[in-house]
Amino acid sequence: MSDLSAPIGMVEVRETASPSTRRVPEIVYRTAIQLGLLAVVLGLWETGVRLGWISAFLFGSPVGIAQFAVKSITSGQLLFDTWTTVFEASLGFVIGTAAGSVLGLALWYSPFVARTVEPIVVAFNSVPKIAFAPIIILWFGTGLTSKVALSISLTAIVALIAAYQAAKDADVDLQGLMVTLGANKHHIFHRVIVPSSLPAIVATFRINVGFGLVGAVVGEFISSQAGLGHMIFTASSLYDLDTVWVGLFTLMAVGFVLYFLIDWIERRLLPWKASDHRSELRV
Repeated sequence: MSDLSAPIGMVEVRETASPSTRRVPEIVYRTAIQLGLLAVVLGLWETGVRLGWISAFLFGSPVGIAQFAVKSITSGQLLFDTWTTVFEASLGFVIGTAAGSVLGLALWYSPFVARTVEPIVVAFNSVPKIAFAPIIILWFGTGLTSKVALSISLTAIVALIAAYQAAKDADVDLQGLMVTLGANKHHIFHRVIVPSSLPAIVATFRINVGFGLVGAVVGEFISSQAGLGHMIFTASSLYDLDTVWVGLFTLMAVGFVLYFLIDWIERRLLPWKASDHRSELRV
């Protein structure tokens, strides 16, 4: 018996450790390929500029972009503009997503109210939210409030629709079971509707992060004194493509960081999804 148990234990240890040992080289390999592709693109870009095949005036150059990036980081201007945009987008994302999710879940309580409000929501959602930017600037001025309000207008409607749809799609059989057990509507809402809607609500976080940034940047395009949108708009009006690229690359980096932050939040709020993902990796 002891002879058989030892090999079994060794097999179990190897099966448990194998996913992590396979995953680390895969991550390194994938990252190396991504960095290599980026280096090739930048190298071809710079070579084309130096050989005159690509216009530096129209497309900028990697060396010029790097030089301005170092200069703006050293002076602190890029960090200040980045913080301004991130703060505006984060406020709009948090307020808009929270308000939209709460309102979307609340519509589950009354189908009559939901059907009454639905045409208004559809009409509002069909209009590009950027079209509201001039009105929002007139209402809230050129400061922080207008950028946050514009971000809220983009994120709230997405969160509302997603939350309401998730609440409507909640398990009807489970709700009926709760009713037979004596649960009232409030119990069903807290025990069934909210838990079943949470994955869909958290999934909208990834979308709304981008919408929050769009709202902040568009507001800065129209009227602002700081922010990445202000930097990009000012540089484009002066045909300074290197500065424009620095602003765009910074926005991409901010988007990546916020995306992975949302991924971390999702793993904390929905730990069972992370465990399911690990199970798939083991298979």
